[in-house]
Amino acid sequence: MAAAAANLAGRPGVRVVVIGDPGTGKSSLVVAVATEQFPENVPKVMPHTRLPADYFPDRVPITIVDTSSSPEQKPKLIAECQAADAVVLTYACDRLSTLDRLSSYWLPELRRIQLKAPVIVVGCKLDLRDDQQNSLEQTMAPIMQAFREIETCIECSALRQIQVPEVFYYAQKAVLHPTAPLFDQEAQSLKPRCVRALKRIFILCDHDRDGALSDVELNDFQVRCFSAPLQPTEISGVKRVVQEKMPEGVNDSGLTLTGFLFLHALFIEKGRLETTWTVLRKFGYDNEIKLRDEFIPTSVKRAPDQTVELTNEVIDYLKGIFNMFDIDNDEALLPSELDDLFSTAPENPWTSDLYKDSAERNVLGGLSLEGFLSKWALMTLLDPANSFANLVYVGYSGDFNSAFTITRKRRVDRKKQQTQRNVFQCYVFGPKGSGKTALLQSFLGRYMMHFPVFTP
Repeated sequence: MAAAAANLAGRPGVRVVVIGDPGTGKSSLVVAVATEQFPENVPKVMPHTRLPADYFPDRVPITIVDTSSSPEQKPKLIAECQAADAVVLTYACDRLSTLDRLSSYWLPELRRIQLKAPVIVVGCKLDLRDDQQNSLEQTMAPIMQAFREIETCIECSALRQIQVPEVFYYAQKAVLHPTAPLFDQEAQSLKPRCVRALKRIFILCDHDRDGALSDVELNDFQVRCFSAPLQPTEISGVKRVVQEKMPEGVNDSGLTLTGFLFLHALFIEKGRLETTWTVLRKFGYDNEIKLRDEFIPTSVKRAPDQTVELTNEVIDYLKGIFNMFDIDNDEALLPSELDDLFSTAPENPWTSDLYKDSAERNVLGGLSLEGFLSKWALMTLLDPANSFANLVYVGYSGDFNSAFTITRKRRVDRKKQQTQRNVFQCYVFGPKGSGKTALLQSFLGRYMMHFPVFTP
């Protein structure tokens, strides 16, 4: 599996701000990457410099902003950092005092201004580095441990043209293919939302629903994501790597979900985040690992007296997945079964107070089919876009119009003295203590209980 060379992130450009102590080589670094030569005379602060879209494989242009570290320019430096997509923080390899200042001043200062952008720490003037100094890994390990916002660190020499382009490649990569949404550095594992998205992708690619990606399905996945087929030897190699590290990742039918997730964790650990991001973006996910707006309508046009309801097609689909996830066949979904049903969504949408107690449950906390459908009906009534998004997350492949119907206007119903609606909104109001909450709870089979007071 290899990443495609295309701007799948959909960004018009990346803004990289270069900061650091005076004399650490900031401006020389900027000139060197733009001209591929070492400048004889360098201004104190370089004007904005642009690297064209074809400079790196992701085909996203980079704007480099040089800064002054003088006290009078601090407000401008802070403003530039807050507008940055990524920050390159420099120190001089031949001046250990500038390295110490990373921890004593610069990184705490970036935290103080609540910088959200990733930080690339760059040791400049590598050609002047003392060979007896500790390695970069030894030097930076404690700093990176203390400051998790550091995406990566690298040393370079503008004079010798050593690893100069790599500095800005890593800065761009940190923006286009960020680590934070995918991987928990402390736990050394994929983050839950990433796992949920990859699980959904796996299920969509498992056409025969046997719980494994066959060689054919794996090749189809590769072509869809990377526009290039896998050779039989490559497929065998992928499965061999998985089987050696995680035997349950491969079975007689092919690559299992466990193996699929293991592969992506391996890509990320090896620094190949672009591979996982390419897969996610090909299947419609954004940087927050949610489906992009073009896949999910953000608003529904309707008059104030019109509502949105589920179609019979979707109701039949929901009945099918209810039965699929009712593992114990008790005609109710236990909380664990419901969590499994929504395990391909960013989160379970019914954990919020709005939906949590909106349907009757049995003594084990199980949700009946009627309760299950009523929750979907409620979510569709209150938030159609969210309802459709979750339908897509749990595998519905139809479009918005086949999923929902918009009821006719209420005044038409009154005129005809009949309605086509299946869901009705009823507002209950009255003085405190008159039994409003108890009345509504009784519809859910809850009697003689203490109910919290609802304050609208």
